[in-house]
Amino acid sequence: MSAALNTNATEKFTYLLRQADNALILSQQLSQLCGKGPALEEDMALTNVALDLLGQTRMWLGYAGEIEGAGRDEDQLAFLRDAHDMRCCLMVEQPNGNYADTMVRQFYFDTWHYFLMRGLLKSSDERIAQIAEKSIKEVTYHLRRSGDLIVRLGDGTPESHAKTQAAVNALWPYSGEMFNYDALDLAMVEQGVAPAAEPLRAAFLEHVGEIFAEATLSMPAPDAWMHKGGKVGRHTEHLGYILAEMQFLQRAYPGAEW
Repeated sequence: MSAALNTNATEKFTYLLRQADNALILSQQLSQLCGKGPALEEDMALTNVALDLLGQTRMWLGYAGEIEGAGRDEDQLAFLRDAHDMRCCLMVEQPNGNYADTMVRQFYFDTWHYFLMRGLLKSSDERIAQIAEKSIKEVTYHLRRSGDLIVRLGDGTPESHAKTQAAVNALWPYSGEMFNYDALDLAMVEQGVAPAAEPLRAAFLEHVGEIFAEATLSMPAPDAWMHKGGKVGRHTEHLGYILAEMQFLQRAYPGAEW
């Protein structure tokens, strides 16, 4: 294998981990709310979204393991990597908080995720395009659901409006990282693997603006300062707690199977 091909494989492996880890960590976050939803229908919906994201995680990690060629399967990649090896955005590791916090975090992620999957449908990598095609229906539902709930919460009672606006403001500084392309992302764009950041960001801002207007919520400044670091392994303290719970069984009993 040539050095150039090795480099390309490493870049694609890391790109796949970024997609997988976003879905994995958010799935774990939502699974912690099972039995705690504000209503039975919402409780079931949160769990179903978590399961959808976990299914997408398996596809991303399965392909990543093949690209890496080191014999690691999806379970090993999920349960045997430390926090500094995780490549998720900081958004998905933010605490569940109250229901407004949970849904604003979900809405920001869903909006980005939807437009990303639409872009990946045209990926030059056939496997990535296939994963996007299998995921797009679920992701479309996720976006419609979270958007509807933001409208209901924002245009609801004074208390729900206030809590939702507070969540909008608190989580906004984490939204920019999803569009902050580094050299690896730019390499994926150049190779036709991934869509460019600019149209994704424009679509994100347009959709978020429309939903916030309907929800009577004030949209934060698009050029506000943004956190970053998760995509390269620099995370908040929250991720350590998430991984401690998620990875405990496999760490305590290596190779354990149901």
